[in-house]
Amino acid sequence: MDLLEDYRRATFFFESGDPLGAARLLEPIVEAEPHNTAVRLLLARAYFNSAQLNGAEAQLRVLIEHDPSDHYAHHVLGRTLERSGRFREALPHLRLASAMKTQTDYQEALRRVETWLGKNSAA
Repeated sequence: MDLLEDYRRATFFFESGDPLGAARLLEPIVEAEPHNTAVRLLLARAYFNSAQLNGAEAQLRVLIEHDPSDHYAHHVLGRTLERSGRFREALPHLRLASAMKTQTDYQEALRRVETWLGKNSAA
């Protein structure tokens, strides 16, 4: 198995809008190279984009455990939890990401979850 070639193909699949195809190629690479954060992150994104939210969550938690200062992993985990309807669990990850790096999409996701939680706690 040529892992580099498979990674390149997976990247092409992902960028071409085929996250399922990308995930199928990335899974054995992550298994063979469990400490390769770039591959694991791409797998998490492929899972997220193909609505395999449990898989995305698992990969992102590994990344955060390895590097708690990874703002992007916190953001995507927050988005994954938000997409799963787990807003209270999403909030701390979105807050961390937004505090670590000022980015419009981080702030928008945080506002969206805070608004949702605010509306539903008032009811």
